Amino acid sequence: MLYVDRTTYARVSKWPSSGKGGMAGTGWIENKRGPSDNLINAGDRVDITIWETGEGSLLIMPGQKVVALPGLTVSADGTVFLPFADKVYIANMTVDQAREAIQAKLAVQTPATQVLINHSAGRKSTVDLISGVPRPGSYPLPSRDFTVLSLLALGGGVPAVETNPYVRLMRDGKIYSISADRLLKNPSLDTTLRGGDKVYVEPDERYFLSLGAAGREAMVRFPQDRISALDALALIGGLNESRADAKGILILRDYPAKAVRSDGKGPPKQRMIFVIDMTSADGLFSAGQFTIQAQDVVMATESKVTSANVVMGLIGGVLGLGRTSQLILDRAD
Repeated sequence: MLYVDRTTYARVSKWPSSGKGGMAGTGWIENKRGPSDNLINAGDRVDITIWETGEGSLLIMPGQKVVALPGLTVSADGTVFLPFADKVYIANMTVDQAREAIQAKLAVQTPATQVLINHSAGRKSTVDLISGVPRPGSYPLPSRDFTVLSLLALGGGVPAVETNPYVRLMRDGKIYSISADRLLKNPSLDTTLRGGDKVYVEPDERYFLSLGAAGREAMVRFPQDRISALDALALIGGLNESRADAKGILILRDYPAKAVRSDGKGPPKQRMIFVIDMTSADGLFSAGQFTIQAQDVVMATESKVTSANVVMGLIGGVLGLGRTSQLILDRAD
């Protein structure tokens, strides 16, 4: 057992996490502002319309002024093929930049040329909103400054009925995770999306167990990112006044074997029991600082007087000495 007070708390707070709770992903990506205009990517489709005012055009038939080249797919090397102009590189350009690049290429053959481009996002310019919102689906990136919160807004927002909902971002084979509450309160964490990103929302899966002489015995979900031992006691309805020993609040935690240390930088054993004395000022303050981890067991122990009452009550029930045993206990108090 390890009693939690101002000296031990500082050491325990630096120990590794128990690593439990089924939380998908770790960390989050901060916002990095992108260009306000969308960029053309490989796999996107472009409709190109060319106007010519000069004579002797190679692209436009006699008597015509306009030629349409619809549905061109930007190739893997970032180019589109134009008749008599060969390949033109337009990837990672805005629509205006691509138009200027095509006009410059055509100007070699036909100087009096004007170009119009209509851009449709391909797979690499879309993001998927998978689940946890009213309107999941695949959404094109309207700009390179499109963020997670903007995507969630298009999907109908995060349902208010979820308990501490978490936002997950899948990118390049990794999963990043943040609570919706923290994301909403910190604009700097509103991550700028990339083509191919996948986002989904799900409730916080972490929980702790309440046992013993608490207000209720239950499996309790985490209602917020961090809860202290004091928060946990409030969530379980406090202590049973007639049964609980306020000097013996136990936190049972199972650490992974790799976290065990002999130098004080980790738990000395895999299975640790932390004891909090709620009758002292130090204990109360420590309970407000001690962080509950996923799958911890919060146990309020029975008081010695209560245990004695139970035993004497059983004996009295058998021997008819219930009133006598109670009187003995009262005198002992």
